[in-house]
Amino acid sequence: MEIKYKELIEATLDELYADSKNDKFKMIKGFAKAVLRPMQPIDFKEVYLSISKEQGEELVELITNNNLKNIVEFGTSFGISTLFLAQGVLETKGHIITTELIASKVQKAIQNFERAGVRHLIDVRIGNAIDTLKNLKGSIDLLLLDGWKDLYLPLFELLKSNFHKNTIIYVDNADMKDSQLFLQTVGKNPEYELQSKFGGKVVLITTVK
Repeated sequence: MEIKYKELIEATLDELYADSKNDKFKMIKGFAKAVLRPMQPIDFKEVYLSISKEQGEELVELITNNNLKNIVEFGTSFGISTLFLAQGVLETKGHIITTELIASKVQKAIQNFERAGVRHLIDVRIGNAIDTLKNLKGSIDLLLLDGWKDLYLPLFELLKSNFHKNTIIYVDNADMKDSQLFLQTVGKNPEYELQSKFGGKVVLITTVK
């Protein structure tokens, strides 16, 4: 990775993590809006919902150690996880497709990608992921599931024809109810192996047959 990109990405990530310190308060506001109805993604349009730095650093290692090139991310938010993915594909000369439902978040994410100098590596799609990733061409080396949890299973089913023997599915917030239901379903299939990480917050799914 060129030094200038590494420095730009790290500086951008430092700024974003500093900005995200208000997330706890914003999360409470989001939950408050949803007291009388089911929660919706729009309730958290101002919340980063980011992965930890430790997770991000492991994602970079996962990409570089396995030479992963074709990355798909569900749940861009403001682009923190995407920037870690970009660190990885700078090394492997890969590319990222990322999708986000909320347009205002996408606009800020694109600004962050531009500031970090990696916009050229990222295909950003706006809308429901079932639509934006429909009829996706080519194989997927890494699928990062980090969006609305009840879409994990439909997206997995939608994209599994793009998986190959060495595809890795990275499931964030694996300890949440809808994620657990998804993992229980996938875990029943002997073709897949599940590995828990970060105290159960993350599960890696790999193909074993």
